[in-house]
Amino acid sequence: MTGQDPAPERAAAVTQYDDATDSHDVTDSDAVDTSLRSPEERSRTFWGILLNTGVANITTSYLWFALTFWAYLETRNVIATGVIGGAYMLLIALSSISFGTFVDRYRKLSVMRFAGAFTLGMFLLAGVMFLYTPGFSLLDLTQPWFWVFTLIILIGAVVENLRNIALSTTVTILIEPDRRANANGLVGMVQGLMFIITSVLSGLSVGLLGMGWTIVVALVLTALAYAHLLTLRMPEEVRAAATDAHGSFDLRGSWAAVLAITGLFALILFSTFNNFVGGVYMALMDPYGLELFPVELWGVYFALGSTGFLVGGALIGKFGLGANPLRTMLIAVVIMGVIGAVFTIREWAWLYIAGIWLYLVLIPFIEAAEQTVIQRVVPLPRQGRVFGLAMAFEAGAAPITAFLIAPIAEIWIIPYARSTEGAAQLAPLLGEGTSRGIALVFLIAGIVIIAAALLAFLTPVYRRVSASYAQAAAETPAAQQLGTTATQTPAAPTP
Repeated sequence: MTGQDPAPERAAAVTQYDDATDSHDVTDSDAVDTSLRSPEERSRTFWGILLNTGVANITTSYLWFALTFWAYLETRNVIATGVIGGAYMLLIALSSISFGTFVDRYRKLSVMRFAGAFTLGMFLLAGVMFLYTPGFSLLDLTQPWFWVFTLIILIGAVVENLRNIALSTTVTILIEPDRRANANGLVGMVQGLMFIITSVLSGLSVGLLGMGWTIVVALVLTALAYAHLLTLRMPEEVRAAATDAHGSFDLRGSWAAVLAITGLFALILFSTFNNFVGGVYMALMDPYGLELFPVELWGVYFALGSTGFLVGGALIGKFGLGANPLRTMLIAVVIMGVIGAVFTIREWAWLYIAGIWLYLVLIPFIEAAEQTVIQRVVPLPRQGRVFGLAMAFEAGAAPITAFLIAPIAEIWIIPYARSTEGAAQLAPLLGEGTSRGIALVFLIAGIVIIAAALLAFLTPVYRRVSASYAQAAAETPAAQQLGTTATQTPAAPTP
């Protein structure tokens, strides 16, 4: 894939990683040498990779959001938009384990370059197809051309997610252990910026420029990001870390990597459950917003609410996640449940936007906490597959709930809430308005999230994972003093 062999002759070396807590350093000291540059220099490289990945993510989201808008405006067919959204999440879920396997087998920067080149090639192919396929054929859903065109763009956008898995492993390589939570917060901030930009610009681009010029803009930005990526260097990664990953879809290795760490699978399951419940908001947040605001303003207001991503990521970047990221994660989930339960308790526009903003402030805390725990307790040669398996579970969760809750709400809950009897029964709790059925769903979802997080505090798994993280955190400074890691500079950089 990248011209670099995955070093199978060193596969036996991975036996030292059977229990991550037995090692003071989760990196492969033969493959990673952090003494080559100071923490400040490595931090600057991380910033370059982070910003480059942010531009690439914004570009791919911009194009596939634009594809969704364009498909609906040209066909007025919700099946087309539903298939596009569902196919995107399905492709991410199906490909994440393969992506994690590639990240483990090859150098991280080479994986990112491969993903950038592949995405650029797919977008270029989509541009050629758009240019040479007659418009009436391209927009005929009974013909294959629309679906081929859509699939090309979606594959290009999905492969870009390979960079996100690689980005999480570069945090382990480039950032000092006590600053990784801060770095993960910055990753969340960049992802929030993606939501803000794409929610506004994709619609404006299709409306003002058309789909053809939108593809041109995406091509130019993808090419610039790829060219910049070629200028970045990460000499700390001397070679691909020794790994037990096999083939291109190492499901067995992914499971083994997760199960080797006590409680890690439970952490991924909890995040997946949180995404299941979050699918309620995925399915109903837009309909509720369109009941409150004109369609022309809803995208702008949602972009305003999405600035919460930036604030949440910035807070983590400044203050970190505390001594126990898992505890911080569960506290954030409880607060998120409270917000989700009450931000539609009355049909007030300001309450809804404020609730969205606060809800999105908390999402980076949850994502960064999971990443920080994995980076601390999982050996680098297995991190790609662990992140890939987590992404597969979590990406597949929210769409399933969205597909389930949308018809339930449409057929039963919303009609009940709009009936005379239902409106009277809900009024004392949820007030009056046309969207009380959606508000009832949000309220129930919020209560479920609160209950799940509070119960998680009481589980043995929570105590075991917290103890494993604390042990790994305590052992890292001792390992550095004993020389078992290559890091010699004690100063911790601020990413």
